[in-house]
Amino acid sequence: MRILTRYISGEIFSHTLIGCGLFTFILLMKELPKILDTVVRNSSTLSSVMEVVLFLLPNFFMVTIPMAVLVGVLLGLSRLAADSEIIAMRASGLGIGYFVRVSAIIAVGGTLLGLFNSLYVAPRANQGILGLDKALASQASYEIQPRVFDEDFKNTVLYVQDVRSGTGAANWRQVFMADISDPGAPKITTAASAIVVSDTSQELLMRLRNGTEHDPVPGNPEEYDLHTFTVNDMPFAASQQSEGHLGRLDTPILALPTKELLERSYGPDGKRFQIELHKRFAYPAACLVLMLVGVPLGVTSRRGGKSSAWVFTILLVIVYYSMSLVGIAMGRQNWIPTFLAVWSANIVFAIGGIILLWQMASGSQAFSFFAGWTTRRPKPETDTLPRPAGASLGGALTRLQARLQPRPQPKVSHSVFPRILDQYVVLEFLNMFALVLMGFVLLMLVFTVFDRLSDILRNRVPMTTVGDYLINLTPSMVYQIAPLAVLIAVLVTFGVLNRNSEIIAMKATGISLYRLVVPIVAIAAILAISLFAFDEFYLPQANKRQDALLNLIKGKPAQTVTHPEQNWIFGEPSKGEPGRIFYYRFFDPDRNEFANISVFEFDPSTFALTRRIFAAKAVWDQPTATWRFQNGWENDIQGDHTTNFRQYLSTSFSELHEDPGYFNKETLQAQEMNFDQLDRYIGDLRQSGFDTMKLRVALWHKLAYPVVAIVMAVLAIPFALSMGRRGSLTGIAVAIGVALAYFIVESLFGALGNVNYLPAPLAAWASDLLFGLVGGYLLLRTPT
Repeated sequence: MRILTRYISGEIFSHTLIGCGLFTFILLMKELPKILDTVVRNSSTLSSVMEVVLFLLPNFFMVTIPMAVLVGVLLGLSRLAADSEIIAMRASGLGIGYFVRVSAIIAVGGTLLGLFNSLYVAPRANQGILGLDKALASQASYEIQPRVFDEDFKNTVLYVQDVRSGTGAANWRQVFMADISDPGAPKITTAASAIVVSDTSQELLMRLRNGTEHDPVPGNPEEYDLHTFTVNDMPFAASQQSEGHLGRLDTPILALPTKELLERSYGPDGKRFQIELHKRFAYPAACLVLMLVGVPLGVTSRRGGKSSAWVFTILLVIVYYSMSLVGIAMGRQNWIPTFLAVWSANIVFAIGGIILLWQMASGSQAFSFFAGWTTRRPKPETDTLPRPAGASLGGALTRLQARLQPRPQPKVSHSVFPRILDQYVVLEFLNMFALVLMGFVLLMLVFTVFDRLSDILRNRVPMTTVGDYLINLTPSMVYQIAPLAVLIAVLVTFGVLNRNSEIIAMKATGISLYRLVVPIVAIAAILAISLFAFDEFYLPQANKRQDALLNLIKGKPAQTVTHPEQNWIFGEPSKGEPGRIFYYRFFDPDRNEFANISVFEFDPSTFALTRRIFAAKAVWDQPTATWRFQNGWENDIQGDHTTNFRQYLSTSFSELHEDPGYFNKETLQAQEMNFDQLDRYIGDLRQSGFDTMKLRVALWHKLAYPVVAIVMAVLAIPFALSMGRRGSLTGIAVAIGVALAYFIVESLFGALGNVNYLPAPLAAWASDLLFGLVGGYLLLRTPT
């Protein structure tokens, strides 16, 4: 009995480990790009990346440990049921209670581990996240991108024409800096060059050379202070605004120790502290209730084996966590008591599991029907028709004579493609690919609903809107997960073929391994082309729609077509004319009107200002195709003094040839445009002085990402053949490791490209080239 107990518990435990790794990897995929981008922008080391990931894992384990126990019970028992081992055990006198006791060993272990994680490890990990977030902010890198308006500094806009990095310092040429502490009257500083060194972690020291300071007096533009300098040392507070933070928005609550959380739950605003306290006990206890449901389903799931168990896992996870988070959201709105809000899913699943176990133990008709549905039905015999008595002898002689005749051998052309064998391999691959893709997409949708549920309830978003959002979000998830599904499908398909010695049989017929993988690589190539076409013709529209619905779910106002922060823009360059920089407080694209607009003209060779124009309002005059400036002033500048100052009520400047379309630049995300649209958008923004490095990386990524499907197929084949007879379980484990390595490398190169440490094409293609070369090398070394 002990041997049998160890055997069953080992089967469940191995699947539990794989499930925990798989679900944790899915959650980590969503956070990994943001983590690496934050770390790279702050010039941190690899140890900082590992530290961030380790701090995030306990929060993931809060959710994934119960899911892993469910996967272990369902897949482990389903595997035994598919091989008829459960029937043999029950025939020997083992009842359903025995399988519950064995599964309870893993469930109790998962509960204890979950309690230790939620009560002790996770709060300290969240404290580490908060501390690390502050440390990364203090180590920020302040490298300036040339020919870009940098608005990341507080109350300051900086533009540098050319940047040359040196050891411990940077050399800037042609500097334009605007102090917008008073946005209505910005103070302008220009310089021919500057040397910049880091004085402290939060301050830069700039030594400006050959420049001018322009300081208009608010309300009295005639008193225009103008100061020239040869050398000017200027301390510069480098308080860049972070583009993102590690962890979640509720990390401060998650970081509270359990004792302090208990004390605050009885104070003001104690409701949210009570909910967090109950969650730290309810989620670990979910291991036990999910086990109660998983045992009867796993024992009777013989029709589809692990495939049906995987489907049951997805459905149960969706139901459990949907009920849990709906209850928590209702508790936050004071609709139901806190205990019922957090524990309702556990109570419902515990009752459901007990009913299933009781029905199975008592042999009720309801459960017998369910067991019959999940069990293989015997195929009917084909030769069961009665024969006439007089024809039995003649029929026997006829059949004997037919058997003695030599059978004609069919002519098989070795060049035929596809063969029956190709169809067999492709069907196995496609079935596994579809199963993995659907399962992962459903899990990602579930986790997305978890993240948005509080917004949905708080803003009372109709379920039709939520459904529309999920429908438009699904194509993006399919696009992102398809290469990973190829990797897992190839590993599992060839792993099972190798385990069943089918690869050996194929080689024995003279079929080379390279010939065997041709249909898989062909399918991967077709998938890559399909992904590019999908991103080119359909995905941008779906992403636009889901972004608009997401703003509605979050309660945000509708976004305008122009970016509210992009109010500094270079004029359209023309040969022989001075350079121009436009600064405006507001632009109405419907009426083609500016509010509080300033135009700075400068000498392109020295960057010294030559004229400054201001108007309280500027309106586009369509008949004359000019801007009509109203209630403003014009000031001509030469060297260290002004030469001509005039005020006006209404005037126009024919030399300003930028039309409204030049300023009405639609702000789009890279995923909302196809390749051609993004290419044109980048060219437009670069001309206007905006930072386009991240968009250029995204442009090349649109070409590189579909090729990942081919890379994963080539990489997976040698790994699958090297696993021997260990089967699909090891294949999934290998897939997690390979996929994690790939996405880390891809995100790291992408983050390096975003901050201009790597050229955009290299940042997008480096991971494909690296893993493709590794896969090709391993495939060539595999015995054929």
